[in-house]
Amino acid sequence: MSIRVMLVDDQVLLRTGFRMVLAAQPDMEVVAEAGDGLEALEAVRSAEVDVVLMDVRMPKLDGVEATRRICEREGAPRVLILTTFDLDEYAFSALKAGASGFMLKDVPPGELLTAIRAVHSGDAVVAPSTTRRLLNRFAPMLPGTGGGLGSRSATAARPELDRLTDREREVMLLVAQGLSNGEIAGRLVLSEATVKTHVGRILTKLELRDRVQVVVMAYETGLVRAGGAPR
Repeated sequence: MSIRVMLVDDQVLLRTGFRMVLAAQPDMEVVAEAGDGLEALEAVRSAEVDVVLMDVRMPKLDGVEATRRICEREGAPRVLILTTFDLDEYAFSALKAGASGFMLKDVPPGELLTAIRAVHSGDAVVAPSTTRRLLNRFAPMLPGTGGGLGSRSATAARPELDRLTDREREVMLLVAQGLSNGEIAGRLVLSEATVKTHVGRILTKLELRDRVQVVVMAYETGLVRAGGAPR
């Protein structure tokens, strides 16, 4: 079955370019388009969508709030944020809102297609190293942290962290520092399959969608400080 994609961007030329790239793929089709967040919410209600390519800065309703409202829906499509990165301070907020990752707007077509397929399969598309750079840049902007991510008790901020075993907490810290499953396996002398199992249990216990949100929670609660250092 084709991956049903919705394009959300207030720049018509960008939507046209993305549509042309996707139309050339046998496993993808553009089923809806929107020029702002409000139009996107309407489109999601009327069309069957698997993946949303979401701009951040738009009139009427920005991509962060649109993402939050879309991800709150039962059976919500996956959201992939398109950002300029160096200019968008909202990228981190979009990940917190439920987006499965982000890509630069000038991403090569091949990388964009790979990202869409990865998101559709339930994976997160932000590479660990890229996640780390993003979070190091925007972590001080988190509400309630006062710029100091280690200033409060993590378990007090999120009591559900007590559900984690010592090993799961250890894995979570390494995920938050930008390590891949293979790197974590090497660090902890475990098999990669075992690490993957631990990550899955962390997601289940903390009711998170993917490893991107694991990283977000680790920074938000103060388990990891800006710069990737454990608390």
